[in-house]
Amino acid sequence: MLDVHRLRLLRELDRRGTLAAVARALSYSPSAISQQLSQLESETGVRLLEHVGRGVRLTAQGRLLVTHADAVLERLELAEAELAASLTEVTGTLRVASFQSVLLALIPAALSQLAARHPRLRVEITQQDPEAAFAGLVAHDFDLVLGEEYPGLPQARMPGVDEADLTRDELRLAVPTRGPLALRRPELADLREVPWVLDPADSVPARWMVALCRDAGFEPDVRFETPDLLLHVHLVATGHAVAMLPDLLGVGDRADLRLVGLPGRPRRRLFTGVRRGAARHPRVRAFRDSLRHGLRAAAGRVTDVHGQDT
Repeated sequence: MLDVHRLRLLRELDRRGTLAAVARALSYSPSAISQQLSQLESETGVRLLEHVGRGVRLTAQGRLLVTHADAVLERLELAEAELAASLTEVTGTLRVASFQSVLLALIPAALSQLAARHPRLRVEITQQDPEAAFAGLVAHDFDLVLGEEYPGLPQARMPGVDEADLTRDELRLAVPTRGPLALRRPELADLREVPWVLDPADSVPARWMVALCRDAGFEPDVRFETPDLLLHVHLVATGHAVAMLPDLLGVGDRADLRLVGLPGRPRRRLFTGVRRGAARHPRVRAFRDSLRHGLRAAAGRVTDVHGQDT
């Protein structure tokens, strides 16, 4: 009988690439992990690792075993979920990765509801961009992650991940209400010679926004590059840049900036992702329910604030 713990170590090595990375993630020493994997080789009777320079990599047999380890561990996670669902109280720890706009708009109300309904559930939240968050989900660094998908840029579906749609969040131009950039009802093409603030160039939001500007016939003059949407808001409000902001951020009622609808009313898709075996776990279901509660609270804040500009 193969040892499940050693199978997990082998899968972690496949995911993370080095013994040192596995050791850091699981709080073991590299030598202890190496010893456990050597014992797994003895159990299987085949070589699972081969030395490459100063490191190791999985053999073809090692990679084959990882595919079975994934199935075994998913089934065990499903068993844990069903056992937890048979209890009357939601307890334990849920590790969540999310990005800034969701953290600002939905998480406070979600946590308040969870504290009232499930006081013994501990939620740990890390701010993380979606691409890195999903890698962490597969590597078991997180239990639930928030994802986003922009129009025309579909996200590749990850095997073994259960997705649940949260909402469609409209994206709008943001311009200041005072100063030389304060255009009342600008078209996108009117902003070809003004400074922009965008997310980092290699991010999905930035790629989408640049493509939108190019479709309008110009290359945006990106003066500021940051993933911090609150800084985007500040730079627009103080008259130093224009931007594209999601409705979920909830800044449409500010007097120092104006949100203007884009043609076709583009929306990003927001969703949650969990490992498939954990999709029915009470902790996951409780958190997904709390996000929907947070979404209803956020919707109340943005209702009717865009009427004159859309």
